[in-house]
Amino acid sequence: MTTELDTRCLNTFPEWLRTLAADATDMSTLLSSQSASAASRRYVAAGLNYLFKSLDLIPDGIEDLGFLDDAFVLRVAASLAIDDSPEVRSEAPVLTRLAADKALIAELLGKDYGRLERYVKDLTKGAARGRTVDEIVNDDGARSAFLAEVTGWAGSYSAPSFSRDEKNIVKLQSFLSAKLPA
Repeated sequence: MTTELDTRCLNTFPEWLRTLAADATDMSTLLSSQSASAASRRYVAAGLNYLFKSLDLIPDGIEDLGFLDDAFVLRVAASLAIDDSPEVRSEAPVLTRLAADKALIAELLGKDYGRLERYVKDLTKGAARGRTVDEIVNDDGARSAFLAEVTGWAGSYSAPSFSRDEKNIVKLQSFLSAKLPA
């Protein structure tokens, strides 16, 4: 039986998948900001770098859900960036919209939401495709190359199909629960 939460998720997630490339591109503008805090830029870089880490992994094998974890990570990263520096809202308005979606993610994941947030915070210490988040934030050359890669990926991205089947919500919850560190 489909719950009200399932219905909201099933109606919202296709839009998140449709706008993923534009959201990533819009978020990336904050990386070149001179006024945004380093921590805010790290959260944005970590969220975006996760996209490439995710692309480089063996496919998750969860039909219809391919990029939803990426959409979740970008939204949590946006929320963390705003929490650190509320003024970034004016520099990258997309962050406000994405951060507002955190409430639906938190409601869906329940007790696992805290694990997702810790995971995104830990991404600031990580690397993907041979570049660390600190290199993206602090090195002009690494940042330029990364921004070009984000733009290139966004140009080739095509939103996957998403079946509005409540079983997909259960699969997504199970996938994230298993994937997130304890």
